[in-house]
Amino acid sequence: MEEPQNECLFRCFRDRIQASELIADRLASYQGEHPLVLGIPRGAMPMAQLIADRLEGDLDVVLVHKIGAPDNPEFAIGSVSEFGTLYRSRALDRYRISSEYFIRSATEEISKLKERRRAYSPVGPATRSNGRIVILIDDGIATGSTLLAAVRAIRSQNPHQLIVATPVASLEAAHAVEREADLFVALETPEEFLSISEFYNDFPQVSDREVIQILSEARLKELHQNSSLTRTTRKVA
Repeated sequence: MEEPQNECLFRCFRDRIQASELIADRLASYQGEHPLVLGIPRGAMPMAQLIADRLEGDLDVVLVHKIGAPDNPEFAIGSVSEFGTLYRSRALDRYRISSEYFIRSATEEISKLKERRRAYSPVGPATRSNGRIVILIDDGIATGSTLLAAVRAIRSQNPHQLIVATPVASLEAAHAVEREADLFVALETPEEFLSISEFYNDFPQVSDREVIQILSEARLKELHQNSSLTRTTRKVA
């Protein structure tokens, strides 16, 4: 039996594939520039894979996680990246949450993210962003807390250009990201925003196994391309 689909009262994307095709069209000028396309797991990884293929770029994952409030773990007061980059939201001061709690939680999350990196990329560390055109993909941006931690983590590596692209973002998140990215692409920025899933007709969960498979395919493709380039170079020499 087929699962029921969302009924959209506004513009909806059919699924992540359609949304990523539209984003790839918007970023077509970067084809041939060998960008590094980074997806935020897990939902954005199938999108990042398609966009990397279309733009002839490299693919990797950027690991970030929100930090929840002491009495409400689902309420984000900030976020942290696998590199230790912190993003503190205004809620931290508004609700008088102690810095000690924030730092302790961040330290715990960094440890978990490093374990996740080992599971996702057992053959090597994260792909470095320095000097490269980096395109950061998310399947939707609600508050922007997690996304901004990723932006700052990438920015700390001195990329040549940092682009953030998403099918849909809340107005508040869009304004925050625009201030920190070199280019921000959002196909939709609705005034009313309850959840990311409401903007898709089909929005299945993406598993860790799928992310590992996507990254494994990307690594094999990269090895094949490097091998082909080496053979070509030897023939020319």
